[in-house]
Amino acid sequence: MRVMIVEDNTIFAEGLKLLLTTSGREVVAVLGDSEKLVEAVDQQKPDLVIADVRLPPTYRDEGLRAAVEARRVHHDLPMMVFSQYVEEIYAAELFTGGARGVGYLLKDRVARVDEFLEALDRVADGGTVIDPEVVGQMLTRKEDPLSRLTPREREVLALMAEGLGNGEIAGRLVVSEGAVHKHIGRIFTKLDLADDAVGHRRVLAVLAYLGR
Repeated sequence: MRVMIVEDNTIFAEGLKLLLTTSGREVVAVLGDSEKLVEAVDQQKPDLVIADVRLPPTYRDEGLRAAVEARRVHHDLPMMVFSQYVEEIYAAELFTGGARGVGYLLKDRVARVDEFLEALDRVADGGTVIDPEVVGQMLTRKEDPLSRLTPREREVLALMAEGLGNGEIAGRLVVSEGAVHKHIGRIFTKLDLADDAVGHRRVLAVLAYLGR
């Protein structure tokens, strides 16, 4: 996997580069700001871009804006966006333009190396990953239609947001895969996601509350 890093914190960027290279990934470029991200993607053609939300010069949302623009120019470019803290507005905006190959993680998640690398692989393969902390905060604050979900259904939805398949969810919750399938069906029903809903219903279930 060819990876591009967009991060102004040199120590964090170098640590991330070392982690990726020692795990068999190739880091094709490390950018300190987002000004030339689209141009760099044109030249390097990475399989995945990892970018901080807050970058110079204002440290507000330059990284996010660049990520959205890069995905607009390079359709479905896999993008993993980092944030120091939970920023729900940024998470929602990132997923608005299309949910394939997008991830949003807190920087602390890198310390869980195996989970982090697995998340990168999912995004690079076109999957979706949302930090469990982001999901947790949203689940505790959102009302309708999330109030319709049972505690177990909320657990399943949170794991779906992490990009886990039915078998993996079953393993985490120590239940049968059939039970997970039933929970997901009820989640779709309660969130008003019809069988003919445009897009991946697993992703739409998460976006249903990201957009509210």
